[in-house]
Amino acid sequence: MNRYEAEFIKRIVSDVACKLGNKTLHVAKHPVGIYSRVQGIISLLKGAKPDVGIVGIHGIAGIGKTTIAKAVFNKLYFGFEGSSFLLDVKEISDKPNGLVELQERLLHDILKPNVWKLSNVYEGMNLIKERLHRKKILVVFDDVDKREQLEALMGERCWFGAGSIIIVVTKNKHLLAEVGVDEMYHAKELDRDQSLQLFSLHAFRETHPAKNYEELSGKVVDYCKGLPLALQILGSHLSIRDKAGWEIDIAHWKNTPHDDIQGKLRVSFDALNVDTSEIFLDIACYFVGRDKEYVADIVGARYDCHPEVAFRTLIGRSLITIDTEKQNRLRMHDILRKMGREIIRQRSRNRPGNCSRIWLPKDAYNVLSKEMGTDAVEGLALDVQESFNTKSFTKMRRLKLLQINEAHLVGSYSLLPKELIWLCWSRCPLKSLPSDFHLNDLVILDMQESKVRKLWKGTKILTKLKILNLSSCPYLAKTPNFQGLSSLERLILTGCPSLVEVHQSIGNLKSLVLLNLVYCDSLKTLPESMGNLKSLQTLNVAECSQLEKLPESLGDIESLTELFTKGTSIKQLPTSARYLKKLTKLSFGGYNKVFYSPDLPSKSWFSRFSSWLSPQSCSCSIDMLPASFTSFSSLKELNLSYSGLSEATSSIDLGSLCFLENLNLSGHEFFNLPSSISRLSKLQFLTVERCSNLLSISELPSSVLFLSINDCTSIERVRAPLQHERLPLLNVKGCRNLIEIQGMECAGNNWSILNLNGCNNLSENYKMSLIQNGSAIVEKDLHYHFIFQFQMVTNSKRCFFGLYSRPPPMKPLENHHFSSLICVLLLSKIRAMVLNCLRRWRQLRLTELSRSILGYSIYR
Repeated sequence: MNRYEAEFIKRIVSDVACKLGNKTLHVAKHPVGIYSRVQGIISLLKGAKPDVGIVGIHGIAGIGKTTIAKAVFNKLYFGFEGSSFLLDVKEISDKPNGLVELQERLLHDILKPNVWKLSNVYEGMNLIKERLHRKKILVVFDDVDKREQLEALMGERCWFGAGSIIIVVTKNKHLLAEVGVDEMYHAKELDRDQSLQLFSLHAFRETHPAKNYEELSGKVVDYCKGLPLALQILGSHLSIRDKAGWEIDIAHWKNTPHDDIQGKLRVSFDALNVDTSEIFLDIACYFVGRDKEYVADIVGARYDCHPEVAFRTLIGRSLITIDTEKQNRLRMHDILRKMGREIIRQRSRNRPGNCSRIWLPKDAYNVLSKEMGTDAVEGLALDVQESFNTKSFTKMRRLKLLQINEAHLVGSYSLLPKELIWLCWSRCPLKSLPSDFHLNDLVILDMQESKVRKLWKGTKILTKLKILNLSSCPYLAKTPNFQGLSSLERLILTGCPSLVEVHQSIGNLKSLVLLNLVYCDSLKTLPESMGNLKSLQTLNVAECSQLEKLPESLGDIESLTELFTKGTSIKQLPTSARYLKKLTKLSFGGYNKVFYSPDLPSKSWFSRFSSWLSPQSCSCSIDMLPASFTSFSSLKELNLSYSGLSEATSSIDLGSLCFLENLNLSGHEFFNLPSSISRLSKLQFLTVERCSNLLSISELPSSVLFLSINDCTSIERVRAPLQHERLPLLNVKGCRNLIEIQGMECAGNNWSILNLNGCNNLSENYKMSLIQNGSAIVEKDLHYHFIFQFQMVTNSKRCFFGLYSRPPPMKPLENHHFSSLICVLLLSKIRAMVLNCLRRWRQLRLTELSRSILGYSIYR
């Protein structure tokens, strides 16, 4: 080989090396919890469009979106003709010619070694489309916050070749919807075990806390609530502090976030418009945990805007969430909440009297007791059993939000700020509001658990009031006169045991949509004027044990959609109920008997119900229920538990309930289930608990995902509801005579989860056979157990064997394909059972074994 050949080969090698490059990105020093998140995104990519797939990653600042995206990039980039990871799109695009710089980077990453110089954004757009439209590429756009950025970098799918994948990382979920991504991945918080491990790695360089630091570490982890950014920053900060320093810092962080955390999180806040940022601060100070509609009424009145627009923005930027499982309550990460409060404190230069919102008890107490309030104060909250003079409010003319739970106000109520929108006065000591109580702008009056006997005398003109909450007022005997409350939408009187009269003026509440009278034990009648409530949608009189009838005018409430009368003495609906054409939810059943009056409403009337029929806690006989449920064909949920049914139940025809998804037949004396259950093709949840005579269960529809037969002490055989694509859950706890679960041998890879606690007749060999056929076994009372987990990882499969400290949720998991084996076992038998399971998987090449005991991980 001569000198020229050597140089030529060297140039080729250099060129190939340059084209291939080493694109592996540094992910994180301690990538705790990353693997499962990467797998989640890769699973989403399977659902992306086959030509050019676009997936978005969104979540709160500091949650690890960029870290996850880097890990995904590292796993995938070698399968593409070219790849690019564009970091900090927002920061770079905000600079002069920033978008041009990003376009040049993109072209260089994929087409290097060329150095690209572009004149303007439009030239870059044309060049990207021209040079990349036939290339299969992987591109990650990190920290995108505007649509214009993506339009300049990836305008349309046709800019890239078939098989390309684009990943967009953003704090704004709604941006992803605007650009039409195929799938979205919501990056969520780490669980507590992962949080403790990540924190410990930064604080102690170990996977667990150092001795004598366990409790303090737990406090920090609880404070961080799974936010990786906070865990890393605080862990590193505390790594050089002694124990006394830890205690000082933890106490300080209760009210004031670490500066580095505050700076990172504030980026999302600073991107909000003025009104939305103020709404965020209101929520941070007063409304976390409140009902969304409750807060919406305040926001709409305070900012003269549509609250849904603001909520949508805050949700999209992960600044708040809506807890749909708990009555649509507003949630906010604790650190975000502290950030919002710190922003307010800094604005006032730490002078409470000049603070726009006062929430700390000490500050609120000083402002009221020392009359330190100023025109700057817009909100104040205090829970204290003290007396304050109304003169304290005279300087707070712009006060709109006031919470004074348990406090006693003395002096003239005419001195209260006239602009007050929200008055939350729980446990108010007054027997009645004084005559000079005039707050014409009030939207919500919330006086739960108060001592009022009569809210006010005569009438009050509160034309803007939308919510009146007098729940749990033990001495309230009569509702107030409702004249003058023309805008009232929700009247809540739950748990008022002394209430005997609802004022007839209730009929004047033309805007009322909700009337809640649950557990008003002394209430016997309702006024006929209720027929004038043309807007009423929900009437709830459940557990009003002495209520014997509903007004005949009920049928005139043309908007009524939900009626709850369970636990009353009502024996039948008024004849006018047939005219309730919009009624779709009905819950009935009384202390005396269930009513069913076939000559009252027509079959077509019953066929409208889509939710549930619920004669619970009733003493009734089978002749009080229809032999056929053909009139209830639209039902999705049917609860007939503990209604005194016997063997005659087998004659009931449920087969016409073609939309039924949830059926509860617990607490009965029958020997067999109604045979018609097998025809319920949509049934997913079947609960038949504490039926002591039940002998067997078979012939269930294949759609059943969850079967619970707790404490059916006579049952001997159960046929498991198995389906090819879903994970069945079977709860047979306390079935002491159970000897066989049929069908488990056909489970295949669709692992089932079984609760066998108290199934003493099942042999250990039989349980072992269930495990080998792909089942997770739950035994004993799991809250007494330690965590013990083995993990095998191979190139294609990951297998887990573990004893957990709490049981898995008894809820169907849809669309999950498990390639892993989960065995939840007794600690005393863990060794033998794991060995048996390992023999079953002996064909797998073991590449990693991790053992985790009480959260302490050892890698070998």
